[in-house]
Parts: sequence; C-alpha cells; structure tokens
Amino acid sequence: MTQHLFDEATRVTAGDSCWRGRTSDDYWAFVGPFGGATAATILRALIDHPQRSGDPLSVTVNFCAPIAPGDFDLDVRLVKANRSTQHWCVELMQGGAEVATLATAVFAERRPSWSHQPTELPQAAPFDQIRPFPKIKASWANQYDFRFVGGDPDFSGAKKDAPASAFSKIWIGDRVPRKIDLLSLMAMSDAFFGRIFHVRGELVPFGTVSLTTYFHADAADLAAEDVSRVLATADANIFHKSYGDQTGKLWSPGGRLLATTTQIAYFKA
Repeated sequence: MTQHLFDEATRVTAGDSCWRGRTSDDYWAFVGPFGGATAATILRALIDHPQRSGDPLSVTVNFCAPIAPGDFDLDVRLVKANRSTQHWCVELMQGGAEVATLATAVFAERRPSWSHQPTELPQAAPFDQIRPFPKIKASWANQYDFRFVGGDPDFSGAKKDAPASAFSKIWIGDRVPRKIDLLSLMAMSDAFFGRIFHVRGELVPFGTVSLTTYFHADAADLAAEDVSRVLATADANIFHKSYGDQTGKLWSPGGRLLATTTQIAYFKA
C-alpha cells in the first residue's frame, strides 16, 4: 500500500547522535512548513525513541526561526524520568546553524483511575451533511477535509463595521482518510486557521510563536475510538500589540475530549 502523505511528511530516521527529518511540499504554509507537521515530526521522534516510556501528556513547540525547505536535524534528549513521567527536550536545527524550533514534552504512564469529563461534545450537524471547505493556496490545508459547522472564514477583505467573532466549530479529517492517532492529533491541534483571519476577514502576515497541546487520550484510547475525524472548536481571547492567543478543543465523534490546545501567534495588521 502507498504510504499516507502525512506519514511520509513526518518520517524520521535515527542517526549516531541526532534524528533527521525533512520538510514536505505537501504540508507547506505560506512562508514555511505547517507548524502542525513540524510538531508531529518531533513527536514521532519521541515516540520512536528507544528510551521512551508511556504516551504524550503535553507537547510545547516554540518556533524560534524560519525552517527552510529540506533536511533538518533533531537533537532529542531525555531530561528527567521517574516512575510516572518522562520530560524531554528536542532542538530542531538545519545545517549546523542555530536552533530553529525548540520543543519540550512530557510523557506519562497512564494508569486506571477515577474518570470524569465535565465538558460536553458541542452540538453539530454530522460530518457527511456539511460541504467541504474549498482548497486554498497553502498546500497543508488542502491535505485536510475541513467542514465548518459555524464560524466559517471569510477571506474577502470586505470592510466590516466591527470585528467578527473569533469562534469556529469545525469537523477536521485527513482529505485522504487516515485513522486518528497521537501524531495526527498533534498536527490537527494546529490545523485551525489563524483567529486573526476570522476576526478581520482577511489574510494578514501571521505565524505561530508557541504551541502547547495537552493529550487527554493515550494510544489505546484512540485505537478503541477508531475514528478518522474530530469535531473541534477554536476561539481567541485577545489581540494586542502584534500578538494574539488561540485556544482549541478536539473531540471524537463519540464525545470523548481527546486534546486541548493553546498558542500565541504573531500578526501584522
């Protein structure tokens, strides 16, 4: 079988001292690789590492400098480990230059315990009843099947009397269906269009500075769900002095909260 483009884009190989990855034209944004693909590549290196124990609990990715097309090295280090958790640090570099991306991650051994989910799956029309969002110029977005339940983006640039809502509710799946796993969940946590685009109704210079994703399901939970799409919500609290936040939640169709995410992004408007 032909390998899925996502798996090809996030492929890593182990070296003597560093892991190695490569950017993908299929997951390219306007001026660099899709941050979600970069984050998923880093997570793959951690999951594949022989010292790894448990599943990801949280991953923070700081995008320090532009990533150029081509190969990159991943310096993966286990910083601290105990009976329940592991703390990792990953530095992404190109050509022996300074760090372009700095990530930290916490892995945990999840054990049976009391469970309670106060947050509820939002009401939404079924995935199959909503039209797919049309393709756009950024190739990464065209690898996903976006179906907006509410808060559709308007990129017309038409003058508005007041800023629009930053809230969106959306189904997200791979355009070529792929079962949701920890890697795709990591990437999809960054697959929201910039909230500034929704609020202003136009595309403006934009880039994620720091992204943190919290996982509320492990590999076994995702395997049991056996789904190829998530229902997600995204919102923002503030845009001020060139930076704005973004928050998101991702649910399985069955109502399990799989991940939550928050990020801070730069914009020029």
